[in-house]
Parts: sequence; structure tokens; C-alpha cells
Amino acid sequence: MNRQEIDALVKKMNVDTATGEVNPRVQQIVVRLLGDLFQAIEDLDISQSELWKGLEYFTDAGQANELGLLAAGLGLEHYLDLRADEADAKAGITGGTPRTIEGPLYVAGAPESVGFARMDDGSESDKVDTLFIEGTVTDPEGNIIEGAKVEVWHANSLGNYSFFDKSQSDFNLRRTILSDASGHYVAQTTMPVGYGCPPEGTTQAVLNLLGRHGNRPSHVHYFVSAPGYRKLTTQFNIEGDQYLWDDFAFATREGLVATAVDVTDEAELARRGVNKPFKHITFNVELVAEKTGAPSTEVDRRRVGA
Repeated sequence: MNRQEIDALVKKMNVDTATGEVNPRVQQIVVRLLGDLFQAIEDLDISQSELWKGLEYFTDAGQANELGLLAAGLGLEHYLDLRADEADAKAGITGGTPRTIEGPLYVAGAPESVGFARMDDGSESDKVDTLFIEGTVTDPEGNIIEGAKVEVWHANSLGNYSFFDKSQSDFNLRRTILSDASGHYVAQTTMPVGYGCPPEGTTQAVLNLLGRHGNRPSHVHYFVSAPGYRKLTTQFNIEGDQYLWDDFAFATREGLVATAVDVTDEAELARRGVNKPFKHITFNVELVAEKTGAPSTEVDRRRVGA
């Protein structure tokens, strides 16, 4: 079939057969995607066995709860970020901390505090370095934003996230910190590590067929929001990781690379209330003011709430 015949067939099956109320947007998307799929079947001579194996794969990936991971690994999330950047530019929105992918492992409802939070439960204190992350939330002109909601989450020393890893305590390495009167936030936590996709999982199975690894560098995730400002979804990746610029999820971007500095000064240790050297990362955040008519930065997707 040629494309004209394909489009006519799709219309006959999925438009002309409608007898109830139609959602025009859903109809538009389904018709377009089916037409593109049918065209790909023609162009690539996809066999029935290949098609059904593909559907079986999506069934397995859904049951394994890896479709979000697959979206990151194939670059779909990164592509959406690039589109959002283009939309911002067209709307005249410039400046601010760069966005990057959310990933599939956010959990709503983390404990909230003002200015400071300890994120870890102490279970890995003797295994990995203590890390202090701090920064200031401002607008691009440097004006302080008090009360900004800074949601932070990251993996433990085994590359696992609380809630999804049932061996961890509730909300381990997950906190919400409201910036103080100086726009400042501080998180005491542990050094995150890089990790890979589950080696026997559905995402890694596809990556293997593409000759790709499934590794991420060490990183820390953020949502940052404040009334009157555009919500920021971002993360920083840590300098020195072998996968820093080879992130399988394509999340590393200029402006989102942080350096962990070793702190050994006894007076600083005492000021921080710790008894051994620690790592320190500065990550300042710039939020851009909301603009009438600009595309929303809120993404409606299913997220876990504990």
C-alpha cells in the first residue's frame, strides 16, 4: 500500500466507524500514529512475528514497570526537553537553570522543612562519604526567592531508590526543602553513585540489541517551584564519573555538572556537626518568571505517592 491508501484504510477503520462521542485529540493522535506505523510496516517489511514480538515486549515492559525507564533510555524524555527549550525560545523565555529529564523514580510526599534537611537515615554513614549540597534560589537577575520548594531525591550506594527498593526506610534520600529568607537551602546526605538498568530487565534487553550500555553517572534529581515562577525539572550529574557525558538517558547538559569538593577543615567539620571529612557541592538554582501564554512546565503524568 502507498500512504494515501494507508490513510484511507486507517480512516475507514478508526474514524468512519465511530458511533459515539469522539475525543478529537485522541482520534487525531491515534490516526496519525497508526498511519505512521502501517507505513513503517510497509517500508521495513515488518513481519507478523516481529510485530507480535514487539507487542509482547511492551506487555513485558509494562508488567516490569520499565516503560518510564525505556522512555529515558531511547531518548524520548530528552527529546521532549529539547522541544520544551524550543517552545520557551519562541515564547521569548530565556535564562534560568537548564531543564533535564525527571526519570521514573520520583515519589510525592517527602518530609518538608525550611532551609535545611538531612536526607539520609544514617544506614550508610560508614559506607559512603557524607555529602552536603547547598545553594541559593534566585531569578536570573539574582533576586532572592524565599519559600521556593526544592524537592530533592537520589539513589543510595547500591544505585537504588527508596520506595522502589523496599529494604530502605520510607523517604530515605528524599526531602523537600523550602528556601529560607536568604533563598538558601542545604541538604545533608550521602554521595550518590552511578548505576545501570536492571541487567536482565526489558530496557537493557533493547539496549543490548542496539549495542548500547544502560549506565547513568552519579546524579541528584530536583523539582524546584515557587509562586509566580515556572516549575523547573532538573538534575545535576557529578564531575569525574566515567559516564558523565555518556549517560544512557541523555540527561547531562551544560550548566548541570557539579563538582564535589573534599572538605577536611576541622572548624568546618565542627560547624557542620560531623566528625569526619565530607564532600560538598554547590548547586544554585535560577527560576524564570511565569509568562502569560507560555507553554506550561507542569507535566501531567502518573507518579508514585507514598
